[in-house]
Amino acid sequence: MQMQQFIDRSHLDLPTLNAWIEAEWLVPIAAKRRLDFSDAELARVRLIQDLKADFGVNDEGISIVLHLLDQLHGLRCLVQDIQTMETLDRAKHGG
Repeated sequence: MQMQQFIDRSHLDLPTLNAWIEAEWLVPIAAKRRLDFSDAELARVRLIQDLKADFGVNDEGISIVLHLLDQLHGLRCLVQDIQTMETLDRAKHGG
């Protein structure tokens, strides 16, 4: 989604959005001289907002939570790849 639609859906103001991009809490896709945002980025905004408002997590804590979440996602993808390779290997060898 384009920036204005993302701002409307996330209820962020432009300075906050820019600060979160600068902090690498959000990583939009650069496309033809504009920034596009995914639904995953919208979910991250909602998580950040919940952590700040509901749990009182400070900026340093937000960075740690997002870093751990990204690591967990990477490990999940790796496990899925390994499972796929094992399934293909079993099929290849008739097992």
